[in-house]
Amino acid sequence: QEEKKQLTLKVEELERKLESTSAQNIEFLQVIAKREESIHQCQLRLEEKSHECSSLARQLEVAIEDAKRQVEQTRERAVSREKAAQSKLLDLETQLSRNKTDLNQLRRSKEDAERRYESRLQDLRDRLEQSESTNRSMHNYVQFLKSSYDNVF
Repeated sequence: QEEKKQLTLKVEELERKLESTSAQNIEFLQVIAKREESIHQCQLRLEEKSHECSSLARQLEVAIEDAKRQVEQTRERAVSREKAAQSKLLDLETQLSRNKTDLNQLRRSKEDAERRYESRLQDLRDRLEQSESTNRSMHNYVQFLKSSYDNVF
């Protein structure tokens, strides 16, 4: 009897332990289920973020390619403008050189013309002076003739 009673107590104690362990198992299963659900949600979010990252990476690659293309176009335009500016500068330098040459020729022509006109002016002055001298001589001769005729008559 006593053994039976002790065995019954042990069985009851084991049943309580079993119930307690079952309750703990249920709690653990619930915790595991929640954790699995949480892991599943995290995996879904991770996949969503991975897709988002992939999409952003593609957009970034497109943006980088577009930026490279724009930089290249800008560089080409700058090179083109620089070539045009250098060409225009060369044209202007050539034109300046031609204008300087023309100006020097015009100065020489002006100086030659001034020398010719000075020479001609001097010739005219000399001729005028000679003419005036001749005129005075003739006037003196006429005076002489008048005075001679007056004396004779």
